[in-house]
Amino acid sequence: MRAPVSAPSLDSSLSTDALMAARMRLVLSISAVLAMAVDAGPARQPVASAVWLAFCGYLLHSVLVHACTQGGWRHVQGKAVHWSDVMWFTLIVFVSGGVHSLFFLFYFFAILTSSFRWGFEEGARVTVVSVASFAACGLGTSTGDDAPQLLMRTTFLLALGHMIVHWGGSKLILQRRLALLGDISQLSNPRFGAGRTIARTMEKTLAFFRASHCILMMRDTATGNWTLRTLRKDDTCEHVGVETLGGIAESPLMALEHPHTVLSNRLPWPLNLLFARSHMHGPGTTGWRPEGRDGARRSAAVAAMLEARAFISAALPLRLGEGRVFISSRNGHFSKSDALFLAHLMEQIFPVIETIEVLDRMASEAAATERLKISLDLHDTAVQPYIGLRMGLCALRKKAAADNPLLEDLDKLAEVANGVIADLRRFAGTVKDGAESSCGLVLPQLYRQAARIQGIYGIEISVNVEGQMRLDDRMTAEVLQMVGEGLNNICKHTQARHGSVRIGCRNGCLHLRIENEGGEDENFADFRPRSLSDRAAALGGRAQVSRCRGGGTEVLIEIPI
Repeated sequence: MRAPVSAPSLDSSLSTDALMAARMRLVLSISAVLAMAVDAGPARQPVASAVWLAFCGYLLHSVLVHACTQGGWRHVQGKAVHWSDVMWFTLIVFVSGGVHSLFFLFYFFAILTSSFRWGFEEGARVTVVSVASFAACGLGTSTGDDAPQLLMRTTFLLALGHMIVHWGGSKLILQRRLALLGDISQLSNPRFGAGRTIARTMEKTLAFFRASHCILMMRDTATGNWTLRTLRKDDTCEHVGVETLGGIAESPLMALEHPHTVLSNRLPWPLNLLFARSHMHGPGTTGWRPEGRDGARRSAAVAAMLEARAFISAALPLRLGEGRVFISSRNGHFSKSDALFLAHLMEQIFPVIETIEVLDRMASEAAATERLKISLDLHDTAVQPYIGLRMGLCALRKKAAADNPLLEDLDKLAEVANGVIADLRRFAGTVKDGAESSCGLVLPQLYRQAARIQGIYGIEISVNVEGQMRLDDRMTAEVLQMVGEGLNNICKHTQARHGSVRIGCRNGCLHLRIENEGGEDENFADFRPRSLSDRAAALGGRAQVSRCRGGGTEVLIEIPI
């Protein structure tokens, strides 16, 4: 299987931007010093020592920032750098003529670097401080005749800075949205099931919007029942609450118009008197419109039920039902672009989720048919021969005389045959009925596998499950299969008499570790267990083999869940 090509991380992109900004800062400082040197030529007026000190100081500052950035120091890639630029630019403008200084254009460099790296809010703060600093320098060094020029340059700095900040913030938002869409597309693995994909989608969406709650409501048209999923802030997908409800037609959550996207923000006074609190966007329309009196009342009821200051809600594009998603915040607010992106996100992921459900249903039906066939084959090819063997043993037992020394052995063989027949019948019934292997059966089945290895090969296997695990039936089956393969490798390829199996969930990954002790005459050989590696890669994980401290071998399998 070809390994997926990973996209460049956001941290590497920020480091590249920081290095580029450091280079441009160095170019600006050198050009400023050269400009002052040209201005101080024989035909020019002499330049004051304070001006030379300011420009040379900024040049030294730029050289140090460039050297540290190129060396990989993350301390010089933070927000303090552009704020130091603002202070240096203010000093340069003040000593080079105030309102008449052409170096006020350097403020745009700080506005650009702050907005395109840190977003709208940081860029807006830098813009306001830059405008205030330039205005203060102008008022401190100019006369009354310079007021028009000061006003024009201040207005120009403010207007153009606002445009730069707006576009810089939009660039970062688009980067985050593309990253979220990329993460969501990687979650749609049919092996994990539709429920796991929905839970991970809710977790990613809640973190993206920095919201307080994420609520997902879905109705199945076949049964008419509603499924309510809830997730709170800072919770992982394992904590998604799932509840099946009957008739909730009177709930405010389903009172909103189905195909519309709704945005509601509680505005402070007196803005709440001038602007509508809630807006809606319908399919096929290009703009937003305020909700009417009934719609506003329904939105207010939803906000009160969610205890939220703002919420957005979008309809789910389901072919076999209907539903809505709610993202609410107790302190923040949402924009119209946030609401449209939420609707677009649901349009991208839920057709895939419905496809996963169809595949899961088809796989379950095919598995049920295959289980029936296997159970019949077990009965005909395994159970019946043992029944014949037991009948033969019973016949021999009756033919033997009372003083025959083989009577005790015949009785033991008959008891073994009875035990095997009971086990085979129980296993065939389990296969036929398709008993669900929930996550609670991981530990008992691991103990059963360890007992089987010890009974056949005499190898003692210890089992340890770290923390709480919540695995679906598919993942449980995959884990048990990989554990069985790893234990068989210990039996076939080593002389170990002891081994261990450790399994746990940490940082969104399932960690499975299979270890065995090292023998005195065994040397560690670097190899790749193909079956385990292929199974882990199919689940989006990886398997690696390394040497233990005691000289044994360990197989570490990591699977993102």
